[in-house]
Amino acid sequence: MSDLRSTRVSGADFDRKALWVVRELGLPAIGKACASCRSTRHRPTGKFRVNASGKLLDVWLLIRCELCGRTSKIPVHERVHVQALEHERLLKFENNDPAMVRHLAMNAALAGYQLDWSGTWELETDMPFYDLKSDPAPLEVFVRFELPAPIRVEKLLTTGFGLSRSTVRDMVDSGRIRLPMAIDAKAREDFTFLVTADDG
Repeated sequence: MSDLRSTRVSGADFDRKALWVVRELGLPAIGKACASCRSTRHRPTGKFRVNASGKLLDVWLLIRCELCGRTSKIPVHERVHVQALEHERLLKFENNDPAMVRHLAMNAALAGYQLDWSGTWELETDMPFYDLKSDPAPLEVFVRFELPAPIRVEKLLTTGFGLSRSTVRDMVDSGRIRLPMAIDAKAREDFTFLVTADDG
C-alpha cells in the first residue's frame, strides 16, 4: 500500500472517516476464442478435469462459452509428476473446490488470457453520500477490495461521491482530494485517500 504520510495536511483533523468497499458480484469473463462460434467470452464452469497417465497428471480449469455453451479447457498443470503436486492441492482439484476455481479464474491472465471485469463489482459506501460542498470538513476514505478488479481511480471517486468527472478532476487538481496514485491509474488493492478542508 502506498505511504500516505506525504499527502497529509499539517494541522488537519481527519477524525471523520469513511469506508468504501468494492463488493464482488461475480468472476471476470475469460477471453478465449470459442471453437464453435465467434464469441471470445467464457465463464468458469466451477469444475476441473484431472487426467492421470501413469505417474503424470494433467489438470485443467473448465470454462464455458457465454454464447453457445461449448466447454473448453485452460491448463493448470501439464504432465506434472504426481509426487510433485501437494496432496491437498490435488484434492481441491478433484473436489472442484470453489475457492480454487475463484483463485485460478481471477489469475487466468497469468496464463496469457485477458480478463473482462465488467459487471463483476459494485461500490458500497457508508451512506448517505458525503456532500463535499455543504460539508467541507476533512475526510479520510478507506477503499477496500473484495476482489482484485482493476478499477480506474476516477471511476471510484465519481461513483463514491456521486460527482461528475469534471468536478472530481477539479478537486484533485486543486489538492482538495489527495490520492496516493494518479487519478487515471487503475487500483486493485486497498488504499486510502484524503479530502482536505475547503479553503473557500
